Amino acid sequence: MAVYLICYALSYLLARQHVYMLSGLVLITAALWLYWRDYRASRDLIHLRGLFCLAFVGGQGVSCFKLSRLQTDWAGETWLCFLLAVLAFWLAFEAVQRMASRKRECGSREHGSRNSNPDHFSAAGATGAFCGSSKRILACMAGITGVSALAFVFEAVKLGFIPMFSYGVPHAYSYFHVSGVHYFTVSCVLVPSLFVLYLFSRAEGVGESGGRPFRKPAGHSGEKSERRGVGTAAPDRGLILAAAVTGISILIPLLCVSRFQLILAVGMAVFTFISVRRTFRLKYLLILCALMVPAYLALTVLRSHSVSYLNGIFEMKNPHTPIFVTQPYMYIANNYDNFNCLVEQLGSHSMGLRMLFPVWALTGLKFLNPSLVNFPIFVTKEELTTVTLIYDAYYDFGVLGILLFGLLTGAVCALLYRLRARASNPVCHVIYAQIAMYMALAFFTTWFSNPSTWFYLAVTAAAYWFVGHGLPYFGRDM
Repeated sequence: MAVYLICYALSYLLARQHVYMLSGLVLITAALWLYWRDYRASRDLIHLRGLFCLAFVGGQGVSCFKLSRLQTDWAGETWLCFLLAVLAFWLAFEAVQRMASRKRECGSREHGSRNSNPDHFSAAGATGAFCGSSKRILACMAGITGVSALAFVFEAVKLGFIPMFSYGVPHAYSYFHVSGVHYFTVSCVLVPSLFVLYLFSRAEGVGESGGRPFRKPAGHSGEKSERRGVGTAAPDRGLILAAAVTGISILIPLLCVSRFQLILAVGMAVFTFISVRRTFRLKYLLILCALMVPAYLALTVLRSHSVSYLNGIFEMKNPHTPIFVTQPYMYIANNYDNFNCLVEQLGSHSMGLRMLFPVWALTGLKFLNPSLVNFPIFVTKEELTTVTLIYDAYYDFGVLGILLFGLLTGAVCALLYRLRARASNPVCHVIYAQIAMYMALAFFTTWFSNPSTWFYLAVTAAAYWFVGHGLPYFGRDM
């Protein structure tokens, strides 16, 4: 943390002297250091604190480059808020870890034994004996996909169009939304993650043996298993059905031309894989990029976003900056400038109403009392509405809101991080992967005041219960 504080002070001074490029590079270096520190201690690629620091601090560093004319020098309070958000999260996470470690050490002395450190993952991973079954996981996949597909068809019929086939109509994807129904449509993003669990449960024989551990074998047998691949069993109706529903679940974001939902679905699946396997080979990453980049570009074209249109919005200082640099840069950098607009332009705080938006939305109260959600959004440009994770926390309570939000989020993430090691249900990996994805995209939006976030978590919680307990018909034997 001392390294981060020194780098942050240096970055602030450089920014005040308008040495923007070096200011950003210093913060990016700090972000990499914070991530590497947590990875070195835990050997976990998706350590929640490491991901948050890498994304949030790294995103701030990218924003410090000031490559767009939309970006201005930040207010001192803006710099303070960014600093407090990271400090509060980091210290709360650390405090929970240390308290848990002391409690574990006291328990070890009382029982005369020495427990292994759950904060450092062995080669065999940190999973215990899992009580889920491939049959129940498959039932969850089919159920979620079926409901999602029906909701998509309902929206398409009611609205009279499908975004993918509405080429030439800008923002058609934004209008493809029926209140209350769209939550079910986009719940399909959870299915690829469940598919990962299904493949692991088949490979490890959970369904076949009725109770074998859902874990990667240690030593050479684990390496041999990894060389054989996850799906070692011969294709059958269960595997074909699982692949089919996963294909449908990926097709729905494509039909909605939603790049965000596609990235979320694939990203959570990858994080679920890492959560179980504790590793992710470079060749897998290259294959994934080879598939995702063309899909992302195709969806950009289908959204009727031409290069000239995007360049006109982004207002880059160098008009010759290629679009494949401009677009990801602005989707990261401008969010921090949107926060600065909030700090400079906000007249009064909303006292909790903004962060309670999921309650107003999911209960329908926003329709009965529109004033609950009728707050202006402060951004650099009306087309660029993405914001950072802490936007609503400041909107509600100012600097105090940032501090409280960071402390609460850090403590909850630390608890989830430790609970995963003792979980006896494979769906816990999907829950962890969701939170890890939100931390990895902390620069992108206010995840925890987004109704979709809580809807995803509710659906995953239902899957967790079903896989762990379920109905009598869905036994553990495949």
